Amino acid sequence: MSIVAEAVDGVYGRSVSGLRASLEQASNGVWLPLARAETDDGGRINAWAALDLDRGLYRIVFDSDQYFVGLGVVAAYPEVSVTFRMQNARDACKVQVMLAPHSYSTYFGTAG
Repeated sequence: MSIVAEAVDGVYGRSVSGLRASLEQASNGVWLPLARAETDDGGRINAWAALDLDRGLYRIVFDSDQYFVGLGVVAAYPEVSVTFRMQNARDACKVQVMLAPHSYSTYFGTAG
């Protein structure tokens, strides 16, 4: 099982490059850090696609504050945490977040 993450700027309609994010897995009620990365010029984190992950509960925490501060904007959400369940060990999943200073939306599906 693998994960590809993607970030889009909902104000300017472009990919978010350089956005820091961390991937974590739940274990006995505690979030364990698995990996950290930044989005590339296309707004994607492809490095996590190489991870061999088990079924379970995961989350990606996007550092939206760092991104918006770089644009000179104060964001209502300093971080965006997307929690999701991986159910099939053969799946390649995609987690997408669309960011704006006062809102965000997410998508979870298969990568491909």
